Amino acid sequence: MTVKQLALPELVAECVRLGVPGVGLWRAPVQEYGVEAAAALVRDAGLSVTTLCRGGFFTAEGWEEDNRAAIDEAVTLGTDTLVLVSGGLTAACPDLSSARARIAEAIGALAPYAGERGVRLAIEPLHPMYASDRCAVSTLDQALEIAERFPASEVGVTVDTYHLWWDDRAPAAVERAGAEGRIHSFQLADWTTPLPQGVLNGRGQLGDGCIDLRAWADLVEKAGYTGPVEVELFNDELWARDGVEVLEETLERFGRV
Repeated sequence: MTVKQLALPELVAECVRLGVPGVGLWRAPVQEYGVEAAAALVRDAGLSVTTLCRGGFFTAEGWEEDNRAAIDEAVTLGTDTLVLVSGGLTAACPDLSSARARIAEAIGALAPYAGERGVRLAIEPLHPMYASDRCAVSTLDQALEIAERFPASEVGVTVDTYHLWWDDRAPAAVERAGAEGRIHSFQLADWTTPLPQGVLNGRGQLGDGCIDLRAWADLVEKAGYTGPVEVELFNDELWARDGVEVLEETLERFGRV
């Protein structure tokens, strides 16, 4: 998503050129290219698919069919992790309590299907500003409260600096998640202000904002996480630039922070 202006073949080729060993994919461009074709493209280039994003939106109608399809797509792409954006308030779930209850119930119904196929569900808590429309799970503690009802091999969490940096309870939750083997994904983005209108596409380039990204990386590593570190930036200004240039810049910033 950081360089969504690049078509999949160009993205894969540039990752190979720059020595980036894996890529987290989003379902829309994969479906547009063709799931089987995308899997072959990445596999033949020697890259791994670190995660597939996204499943979830459990408070909306039709969540089960869509999420089962997402799990099947993850299997085809060869990734063991499906990131979940759980969903916000809807007519059926008009408040946080009912939304979170529906999310837990839905994950309970979905986890066995994922586990049988070797796919882990990674609940991603989103910043509270998204609680009403995108994700009623706002803290890592809330995500763990749901995940801990299931085996760690089936359900864990995503640690995303953009969404968690503000929460002074998050470091302890990271330690708890690591001890349980539930950190299934780790993502970096910086926080810059002012946020853009709509707030969705305000993720800052690494090093441009106020998050101590190195400290977060140390925290997650100390908790025992040894998996891929993804950079996920939703940013209209970055998307308006040359994608190869943005990819090169992001790789340089990643090394710096």
